[in-house]
Amino acid sequence: MKILIVDDEPKTADYLYKGLTEQGCAVDVARDGIDGQHLAMVHDYDVIVLDAMLPGIDGFTLLRALRQVKQTPVIMLTARDRVEDRVKGLHDGADDYLVKPFSFLELLARLQALQRRGRTQEPMQLKIANLQVDLLARKAWRGGTRIDLTAKEFALLAVLARRQGEILSKTAIAELVWDMNFDSNTNIVEVAIKRLRTKIDTGFAPRLLHTVRGMGYVLEVREEEDMA
Repeated sequence: MKILIVDDEPKTADYLYKGLTEQGCAVDVARDGIDGQHLAMVHDYDVIVLDAMLPGIDGFTLLRALRQVKQTPVIMLTARDRVEDRVKGLHDGADDYLVKPFSFLELLARLQALQRRGRTQEPMQLKIANLQVDLLARKAWRGGTRIDLTAKEFALLAVLARRQGEILSKTAIAELVWDMNFDSNTNIVEVAIKRLRTKIDTGFAPRLLHTVRGMGYVLEVREEEDMA
């Protein structure tokens, strides 16, 4: 899941960033309404967590501007708990509203619900040959054997499984799985791919995770693998 957090409280923003990245999410943080609006308009997110009281541009103004061009799911996360504030946020286009202080587990459940709502046509169970991926439970099996994956490894597998048969470049993978400002000079993608390949392909047939030289990586069943 790719999430934008727009919150000027460092403690809250850092807490959410840490918690969500531990869940395997790719997270961007904006500390004011101006930067938040720019990121929300330029990039595509699964969900935006938006504070109401922000420097530069307040959350309600940002939300109204966003709704003129995009329907990205938005959950308002704010200390303003008056009924009229909640009504205003929903009226301006918010999909959900959570008042501070909040439970991280409740926020995570709401974020996942908004993501599912925005992807109503996407199956939660994916299958490639004898590899099964449960996007909701965040679990994977190969030939009936449970595969032990870290949060980032599962996020990487989910990205590849959702786009099975499509070659994804290192840059695309870095943006989808890691921070958007990812440094392409590092070898984090290669290392993660190697670890994932070891877990899902070693000891199993056919091989599914392939390197396409000069282009990137793809998760697919190949004809030569079927013949073998």
